[in-house]
Order: sequence, then C-alpha cells, then structure tokens
Amino acid sequence: MIIIGHRGARAVGPENTLKAIRSGMPCADYVEVDIRLSRDNVPVIMHDALIDRSTNGKGQVRELNLSELQLLDAGEGEQIPTLEEVCWVVQGRCGLFAEVKEPGSEEIVCEILRKRGPDDLYVVSFHHEIIGVVKELVPSAKTGFIFSKAAVPPEEVHDLGADAVLPKFSLVSPGLVRDYHESEIGVFPWTLNTPSDFHAADMYGIDGFATDDPCLARDYVKKAHRV
Repeated sequence: MIIIGHRGARAVGPENTLKAIRSGMPCADYVEVDIRLSRDNVPVIMHDALIDRSTNGKGQVRELNLSELQLLDAGEGEQIPTLEEVCWVVQGRCGLFAEVKEPGSEEIVCEILRKRGPDDLYVVSFHHEIIGVVKELVPSAKTGFIFSKAAVPPEEVHDLGADAVLPKFSLVSPGLVRDYHESEIGVFPWTLNTPSDFHAADMYGIDGFATDDPCLARDYVKKAHRV
C-alpha cells in the first residue's frame, strides 16, 4: 500500500512548503506537490492560481517573479519553494508525485524533472494533453491522470498513455479498481484522512492513496498489514 503525502503533509506543515515535505517524507513513500510557473517562468510549488489563500500576499502566481514570490510567507515563516528545491530535498529519500497544474508549462517542468527529478517519479495532471508530452520528454517517469467529477473508462486512460489514475475517493468502487487493474492501470485515490477511509480504500484493492497525514496513514498500514 503506497502512501502519498498530499501537498507534502499539509496536516502537519504549511501545504506545499519544504517544511511540509520534510514532515511527510519519514512516513510517506511519495510526497505530492503542485507546480505552476512564475512570471519569469520558474516552476514553483503552489496549488492555487492565486496566492491569496496560502500566503500573506495577493494576486496570481503568474503575475509575480520568483524573487517576489519568495518574499511571501507561505505559513510559519516558510517560503514558496521551487520545483528544483523540492527535487533536491526528496532525492534519494522519497518518491515524488509532481502535479502539473497549467497546460503549456509542461516542457519547462519536464526539463527540470529530467535533470533533477528523483528516480521514483510520477508526473500527473488533470489535463490529458500534458500526459503525452511528459511521456515523450521524461520517458523514465510514470504518468497519472487525475479526475474528480466522473470516472474515466480504462480504455481512455490507456489511450492517453497514463500508467495510473488519481480519482477523487468518492468515485472509487471495487468494480472500478478491478477494471483499471485489468488494464494494468494503478489506482491512487485522494484525499483520505481517517482510518475508516484508509480501511475502505484498502478493501477496494487500491494501490495506494494520497493523504494530508502520512504518519497516521503509515500507522494504519502497519497495523492492518502487520508490516
């Protein structure tokens, strides 16, 4: 059962910061981060297009240069990290799920992941057109297609060239997992934060899941699987 620290480990550190990532790594097999471009085309770690919710600033990520973004407080005195910084932190210690948020940014993101990304790497997105580009530019990476509103048939996922799906947990059922597995597609739902969620997903036969609290999830897996 693979545990993915959602936005690092946002239950125990400010989301998508190096503190959250470092907090998640001891208990997670992978940490997940969200990637957007600054005005000067540097891949930075930020979930929303706006910085208002998760920093003390206002405006769009795309409107600010890296130097301006890194003056902001992303929580508990943490800076907004760059993708390259994240790669250095996880290298040799943890796998990475890199979510590409913006179509058109994938080539710049892939250039960094090709040079600095960890060996154990998934590049994932809600945008199907990104998947094919990633497969071409970072052939060593696995890819994942994210969806939240309706399940995508396995044949469509297969046609995209994705190795896995990342569905919203409410869309997952044992039959859906079985259908994906028959097409050799991994299933990693999000975002599961309670032992009852972990148990339900485990019974569905999933391959792993994203969680805000990787250590709580690790404790469940150790007890449930006696590992």
